[in-house]
Amino acid sequence: MKSVTIQQPEKLVIEERAVPQPLPGEVRIRVTCAGICGSDVHIYRGHNPFAIYPRVIGHEFFGHIDAVGEGIEKTRIGERVVGDPVVSCGHCYPCAVGRPNVCAELQVIGVHRDGGFSEYITLPAQNAHVVPDSIPDNEATMVEPFTIAANICSQMKPCTLDTVLIYGAGPMGLTSIQALRGVYGVKEIVVADRIDERLSMAKANGADWVINNAKSDLKNELDALGIRPTLIIDAACHPSILPEAITLASPAARIGIMGFSSEPCVISQQAITSKELTIYSSRLNSNRFPMVINWMTERKIQPEKLITHQFAYTQVLEAMELFEKDQKQCCKVLLKF
Repeated sequence: MKSVTIQQPEKLVIEERAVPQPLPGEVRIRVTCAGICGSDVHIYRGHNPFAIYPRVIGHEFFGHIDAVGEGIEKTRIGERVVGDPVVSCGHCYPCAVGRPNVCAELQVIGVHRDGGFSEYITLPAQNAHVVPDSIPDNEATMVEPFTIAANICSQMKPCTLDTVLIYGAGPMGLTSIQALRGVYGVKEIVVADRIDERLSMAKANGADWVINNAKSDLKNELDALGIRPTLIIDAACHPSILPEAITLASPAARIGIMGFSSEPCVISQQAITSKELTIYSSRLNSNRFPMVINWMTERKIQPEKLITHQFAYTQVLEAMELFEKDQKQCCKVLLKF
């Protein structure tokens, strides 16, 4: 089989590998389609501290089960499935309290173990989630990105009273907009980004107001709109954002951090406790695949709006370069196998 492998930072090859055989409790997926994420580019560039090389990248993938390991019913062969990249131990404290995404022995497919940029992949059977025929292949590949939004929303519990501020109109911000609008029905959504084209995407995906915070002062713009956010999502993850978000937030607001920067930021305890703010962080997803598949089935979200480009897997370098450099026109890029 052919696999897209990062042998070491800045060295990507499409290499011939043996087709893997599923171990007991596993299934094998013949990959049809996979999505490029920023973390894939980070592994390629050598900027992901968790990656172990050489590594087949890719944690957003869809295909069909074509083989099963011992203990798995052969009736699963032929199922249309998406793969959850979170592989957990099932017995540590985080797993016991329903947070396998921060398992003490966490393995992430495409980071700690080989991923979906390959013609075949094996993974635990419980990580392969059935996708109904009503969801097209391309949209099925988008389940994983929406689980990131589902995870933060499940913690923050948005409601119809909420006025939301989202920092960042990249894929994480756009999936969050769709979930907040289509699933949770929040009152109002404001999006801040530094690229006008991204802000246009935010409007197309359900934002009520957009602000270019490279050109305008965000506090002044919110004051002019009479808005004090009750729920803030940081989908840009620059160290300057959290201190500003604390300042802008309404009393009793919730703030959610969707990614991470290694750079420190300085925050005021008084600013947090005086308004009794709640701050959430979110990594990957904790069993959110069934939730997102239901959202798609019920057409509460529109994943097709985010797919801007498609390439054959043999063009992976061109696809990754586009994803990395064209932030004005590019959102989600899919690879076809």
